[in-house]
Amino acid sequence: MSLSTLLTQHIVRRPQRIALLQHIAEQGSITRAAKSAGLSYKAAWDAIDELNNLADQPLVERSVGGKGGGGAKLSEEGLRVLRLYQRLQALQAQLLEASEDAGDLGLLSRLMLRTSARNQLHGKVLGIEAQGHNDRVRLELARGLVIEAQITHDSTLRLELDTGTEVVALIKAGWLELHPIEQAEKPGTNTLRGMIEQIDAAQDGPSEVRIGLPNGQTLCALAEPLQLQAQKLAAGSLVQVTFSPTNVLLGTPL
Repeated sequence: MSLSTLLTQHIVRRPQRIALLQHIAEQGSITRAAKSAGLSYKAAWDAIDELNNLADQPLVERSVGGKGGGGAKLSEEGLRVLRLYQRLQALQAQLLEASEDAGDLGLLSRLMLRTSARNQLHGKVLGIEAQGHNDRVRLELARGLVIEAQITHDSTLRLELDTGTEVVALIKAGWLELHPIEQAEKPGTNTLRGMIEQIDAAQDGPSEVRIGLPNGQTLCALAEPLQLQAQKLAAGSLVQVTFSPTNVLLGTPL
């Protein structure tokens, strides 16, 4: 299954996403596009991050603080995906007419489940190393970033993983740890470097930290305000994001 098909499946199941892309293309503003698509400003940013993370190239190019609360436009890849979706709308209508039973669509819906994992990163398998009952799976994300996942050998077989297989790496926000950029890397742990783009403080509990990676993908982490203060981490800070390979879940498109 191609990446464009994977992206389009994701958008088809969440029609507000394609509406958001359409409004960004027309209005050039995240704030206005979010309002037109019936989304909050934060939900719009979250949607953009998720779409960009599933693509090899970002679909939306944005600039913080532009006219209307943040300027934005679709990249060439974003425009291509938008055109692809528009072509598939006609095919979707044909599918609805051809379905044998109303329960068919419900079955397909159950087979294509959403996930609660905040970080969903598209990648492909570079290699698989057996380690007893487990496998160490090396993944290449967009633009050459590499992480590792540790899963059982049975999971490798069930997912039919092999070199070159396209996967989505799922990482919960609470599994990510933030450290100052100068801290030494810990062997055996995934370490990605990026810049803190935004910190959303909660009234009670950890803050939500959005980290932009150099490949255009985005991570969302949770951190206590006092921890961020002690580490002198704020919006604009360079930061190390670490997480265990055992905390990387893998999924493959149906």
